[in-house]
Amino acid sequence: MDQFSATLDRGWDLAQRGDAKGAILCAQRALELDPQSPEVHNLLGYSAALAGETDEALEHYRQAITLDETYFEAMLNCAELLMHPVGDFDESIALCDDALDYAETNEELADCLLLKVDALLAKGDVAEAKRAMSRIPDGPWENPSYTFLVGRALYEVGEVDKARPLVEDAAKSDPEHVDAHYYLGLLRDEAGDMRGAVEAFLRSRAIDASKAAPIWAPSPDAFSVVVRTAITGLDAILGRYVREAEVYVVDLPGAELVVDGVDPRALVILDTPPTDDGERRFVRLFVYQRNVERAAGSLARLEEELAAALEREVTSVFLDQSTAAAKSDKHGLN
Repeated sequence: MDQFSATLDRGWDLAQRGDAKGAILCAQRALELDPQSPEVHNLLGYSAALAGETDEALEHYRQAITLDETYFEAMLNCAELLMHPVGDFDESIALCDDALDYAETNEELADCLLLKVDALLAKGDVAEAKRAMSRIPDGPWENPSYTFLVGRALYEVGEVDKARPLVEDAAKSDPEHVDAHYYLGLLRDEAGDMRGAVEAFLRSRAIDASKAAPIWAPSPDAFSVVVRTAITGLDAILGRYVREAEVYVVDLPGAELVVDGVDPRALVILDTPPTDDGERRFVRLFVYQRNVERAAGSLARLEEELAAALEREVTSVFLDQSTAAAKSDKHGLN
């Protein structure tokens, strides 16, 4: 093996282990050996994304595609980053369509279509997502991970009955497959199997808790600053409900909360416990750092993701309830 190939292989090995800095150093050495290598730019893009440097990652992925317009892997890597955390769903979908022209195996075809389905769902186009799902080959798959990926996509487009056996098989085949257990919980919950759902959710929570934080994750103190900034940035109507809240930042929802029905991947929870006289006079805000980091995907998007979660939670807990109460009073239901 020549020096260039050895350096590139070493970089990918480090990247797969989560060592973004080491992978970048290897890729930079490989770039010195071959400045026009699309493979090096793909590795640089992957490593930069791993480090939370989204803009730099996109630049390298695009350079890789410029150097080789048929570079299937770089197209999908770029499309995935454009979908999340960037949120440019249309460009992501367009790249998936470009990559479809170069898909040679059932797995590669599924990679393109599954990513396209995710982007279509993110922009709210369920009908088109279902059409894309219909083009995914039935398998069997050389890589068993596709069993879960197809099952998850079927669940997301509303094909629950088709999704269930695939997700169940994925969870059974790999006891450490965190997403398979989480989606198994969702499927059981929809089927009314509350005990089974809780068991699956607790399993997914335990696996999530065992995983290391992203390399770019802020310290608890730094994350608390992000939380306060997000709260301060809420508009006046929403902000008045939480600006004086007692804020607690922890990694994940507690197991006892999951047993009581809380989503183990909840980002935030607002609690308004009653006082001795029955009045609800204060608010507690629980923020789950690992879940926010998972949803954000990068340091740059933490505040944005947290602010959106706060808006949803405040609206659900306070504004929707107030509207429902007002409607009940109007119609004489109280």
